[in-house]
Amino acid sequence: MNKIFILIFSLFLPIHLTAQAFVHPGILHNSEALHRIKTAVKEKKEPWISGYEVFNLDFRASYNYKMNGPYEFVSRTGSKPGEPNLYKKEFEDDCLASYYNAIQWIITGNKQHAEKSIEIMNGYSGKLKGIINRDKELMSSLCGFLIVNAAEIIRYTNAGWKDGDVISFETMVGDVFYPVIENFATFANGNWDAACIKGMMAFGVFLNDKKMFDRAVNYYYKGEGNGRLTHYIINEAGQCQESGRDQGHTMFGLGCLAEACEVAYNQGLDLYSAENYRLLKGFEYTAKYNLGFDVSFNEWLDRTGKYHHVKIADQDRGNWRGVFEIVLNHYHKRMKLNPFYTRMAAEKLRPEGQPWTADHPGYGTLLFTLE
Repeated sequence: MNKIFILIFSLFLPIHLTAQAFVHPGILHNSEALHRIKTAVKEKKEPWISGYEVFNLDFRASYNYKMNGPYEFVSRTGSKPGEPNLYKKEFEDDCLASYYNAIQWIITGNKQHAEKSIEIMNGYSGKLKGIINRDKELMSSLCGFLIVNAAEIIRYTNAGWKDGDVISFETMVGDVFYPVIENFATFANGNWDAACIKGMMAFGVFLNDKKMFDRAVNYYYKGEGNGRLTHYIINEAGQCQESGRDQGHTMFGLGCLAEACEVAYNQGLDLYSAENYRLLKGFEYTAKYNLGFDVSFNEWLDRTGKYHHVKIADQDRGNWRGVFEIVLNHYHKRMKLNPFYTRMAAEKLRPEGQPWTADHPGYGTLLFTLE
């Protein structure tokens, strides 16, 4: 009787509260996904092999990559307007290199790639003390997301990362990266919050911290700021909070939410279909407009009261970001839906190349194409 009661009771709980132990590896890529990428490249199957050929040309995907850091403090901006940043691109490249070499380790089996990824992660875990100044929430979430994805892959694929070094890296994630985004970014445009959501989810998985992970999932549904799903994609038409700002930031915010959904999916949670497929509607609306079609637009004032838009933005229209493969493959291949404009955008970009700075993983054709 008790078992029956528990089963019935569990059906009424949010799914993320009934999830069991974390799946590892399980941030952007689970074991099945890593095997699929490796096998497809080995067999020279399209479109993976075309995606890999582009990826393999990235200097950050080489085991000969020379680490820029490690640095004690990094920032995207100075503490005051006009002041220089502290190693912004250098830190971004190091985090991307750690992730790309982890992917190369999976694809090639060459231990030199694993060693390069480990070198970068150990270097920073032994030295990094702070992510500081304005935009710190973005740097912590975006760069943290990349390097923690590297750590997740290396840790769970017998790459030779020593236990003591793993513990040191965990400490850095918990003490340096996480506190910066602990309260999200309710004061900013929604791409900041969206970045914090995906970063916090990744940190939670790697640290096996369910409370941390659940905070991010709950914020995706019920958060105060502009990055909450229904605050970023403001209506059923798919208009986004930043659609009236520019198209680049809009794709940025959507991409971050999609990556958060993929992390959740790898942990058995379906955030992709939340609020009647609201994420897909945001992608379809944005892809349609950037492909040159007309879309509706409602005047909109954001949650902070600072960002007021009366018409859709032409700025960056048609300047694509590589964030479409991940959602196309979920909604089309997994869900058997027909994301018409998203497909057109993905086909236009295929094979997806490197990301804009370190905002996303990039190379989505290689990383996210499904059979």
